[in-house]
Amino acid sequence: MEEIQGIVDSIIFKNDENGYVVARLKDNKSYYTTFVGCIPYISEGQGLKLKGQWAVHPQFGEQFKVESCEEVVPDSVSGIERYLASGVIAGIGPVTAKKIVEKFGEESLNILENDIEKLRGIEGVGEKKIAIIYESYGKQKELRTVMMFFQSYGVTPNQCVKIYKRFKADSVKIIKENPYILTEEISGIGFKTADKIARSLGIDLNSSFRIESGINYIINQFCALGNTYIPVERLLNDGRDILGVSDENIKEGIMQSAFHGKIKVETVNNKECIFTIPYYYCELGVTKKILTLSIAKYDELELNVDEEIMKFEQERGISFASSQIEAIKGAVANGVEIITGGPGTGKTTIINCITYIFEKHGLRVFMGAPTGRAAKRMTEATGKEAKTIHRLLEMGAGEDEDMMFSRTEETPLECDAVIIDEASMIDIMLMNNLLKSIALGTRLIIVGDVDQLPSVGPGNVLRDLIDSNCVKVIRLKDIFRQSSQSMITVNAHKINNGEMPLLNGRDKDFYFINSEESSSTSDILMALISERLPKFNKEWDKQRHIQILTPMRKGILGVENLNKGLQEVLNPPGKWKNEKKSRDNVLRVGDKVMQIKNNYSLKWKRIKGDGEEEGVGVFNGDVGYIDEINEEENTLSIIFDEERKVVYEDTYLDEIDLAYAVTIHKSQGSEFPVVIIPMFMGPPMLMNRNLLYTGITRAKKLVVLVGSIKAMKFMIDNNRSFERYSLLKWRITNVLENAIED
Repeated sequence: MEEIQGIVDSIIFKNDENGYVVARLKDNKSYYTTFVGCIPYISEGQGLKLKGQWAVHPQFGEQFKVESCEEVVPDSVSGIERYLASGVIAGIGPVTAKKIVEKFGEESLNILENDIEKLRGIEGVGEKKIAIIYESYGKQKELRTVMMFFQSYGVTPNQCVKIYKRFKADSVKIIKENPYILTEEISGIGFKTADKIARSLGIDLNSSFRIESGINYIINQFCALGNTYIPVERLLNDGRDILGVSDENIKEGIMQSAFHGKIKVETVNNKECIFTIPYYYCELGVTKKILTLSIAKYDELELNVDEEIMKFEQERGISFASSQIEAIKGAVANGVEIITGGPGTGKTTIINCITYIFEKHGLRVFMGAPTGRAAKRMTEATGKEAKTIHRLLEMGAGEDEDMMFSRTEETPLECDAVIIDEASMIDIMLMNNLLKSIALGTRLIIVGDVDQLPSVGPGNVLRDLIDSNCVKVIRLKDIFRQSSQSMITVNAHKINNGEMPLLNGRDKDFYFINSEESSSTSDILMALISERLPKFNKEWDKQRHIQILTPMRKGILGVENLNKGLQEVLNPPGKWKNEKKSRDNVLRVGDKVMQIKNNYSLKWKRIKGDGEEEGVGVFNGDVGYIDEINEEENTLSIIFDEERKVVYEDTYLDEIDLAYAVTIHKSQGSEFPVVIIPMFMGPPMLMNRNLLYTGITRAKKLVVLVGSIKAMKFMIDNNRSFERYSLLKWRITNVLENAIED
């Protein structure tokens, strides 16, 4: 890290919300430097000592990127006057600054700091102005103290501003007493940062603050793997490793956390299950509402279902299988129904027939899916508008950047039926909010493929609902004529049944390229996406139509390594392409990127269609392209789904990842013309049938597997899947069993 020092000569750009500035610094040799970074309360004439790195911007040239700063107070009379005249302190302009310096000289800043009442003797400085000066100078002093204290711990200037806004003058005092409060109050600061601060302050390993915060961290890390709770044995094991304390201390911490309302402890079959509060109440909410909907009374439709199905078949020139007819009749007769089946089993045709019957008889139907891409596919397949579940529920952001929905039990969706597709992707929190919005009397049809990977978020909701037998479930198994001609569909079902796929048939859409070495496999992947496939079909765009899906993030054939290589091949640096560093990535205009965590506060603006539409929320798995990097405003713009534009500030850049290659898990709900999947040996829990099946079913036109036959066979034979800890099925069956006994 390098260091420069000087006087702020001019401010080119300033964002008052986050403190980001572009400015020029003049050193003692009159050499000017452009610097950029988050420096709140900066003014011309201010002395600064900056630490950071030199960088060369393709358009603006050399500049200094600030990572930390401290104010250098001038000691000469002329320096003090220029500093005060700069406007850095509210209430003091050039005229007042001159008067202060003429009266107090080199003691001027000391007067402001320790004896501000002496300013009363200066002409034009009354009680009101003294109050303004006192408040402004005090705020700056407080913020400087906060930034000086926290920057050595890796806390960003932007986070320092958040800390100061939350705790004001007591920031350092409060954090010294309990650094772990940062994990609860300040977005982006986690347990490890708080623990680093605590260790430097000498806070005891066995501190109750530390143990309770550590317990919450361990539970959240475990739930990030898809679980809704953590078994107490796992919590104790992880607690010993991460916190370095005894089981007795951890057990005491669990009791205290439960007493303080931070967690819930539930005993099931003599085993303790530890929940965070949100997931606990989400499971209770889903259990209660799904059972309520399943026994609610619904208006009977005065129609002949068989006759309506026959009319639909005649109009479309199709013939339904018995399982499809059962699904359609069930949607009409039942309040809640689940329809599950693999590719080519006619799920979309069933949805079309159900909406045909409902709308023909005056019912209002809403359709939704978990992601923007899945909703777009649903719209294209049905010819009717489908929205993301978040849009359907009219999502907004709460005060703490958490998601809030306008559609709730008090203000439910105003419709007669709701059809949800790609339901395997719905986690426990989204399902809870969806069910809250369904009024009694509204039919709910849930459609999905239970053999796909479960949701990225916590829970195994679709499987738990099916296995609990709480609602009518239709399983579709027949593959229909048009789909049976696709080797993608045929092989997906073969793999799902534990059979080896049919490979390399002439004029088919499913191919395997043998490659035993990871390095040669990587070379083949690069050649396929950059040259061979675009030549094979000139309509296929390298970035937009061809997607590499891989089981893992790490390793030669993992997401991280492949993305770096693919970026250089598909979107190399250019003189007029702005770039921005984020974590270990370089983000460049034109890059294909993915949002890797839900953000409920990011605003988007629709750039296609009639009229303007704005909203909030960008979600885990959303894919887009970097449209602009604005160095002056320190922002990066991404267009998602070819229609929603989102402007990112630096604060949120760690939520963006390159997406030339993505994990199979992250590809859920998406569909691509061409999918390439590397086949290689890896951890058995990742290399399973479920994962390969999900990856293959993402392709519309072509699948290319590259790698080892042995690895492919291992995945198909390995039917083990990573166990998810969820009590949803147990809760539902427990209620049903007790109801039967009563």
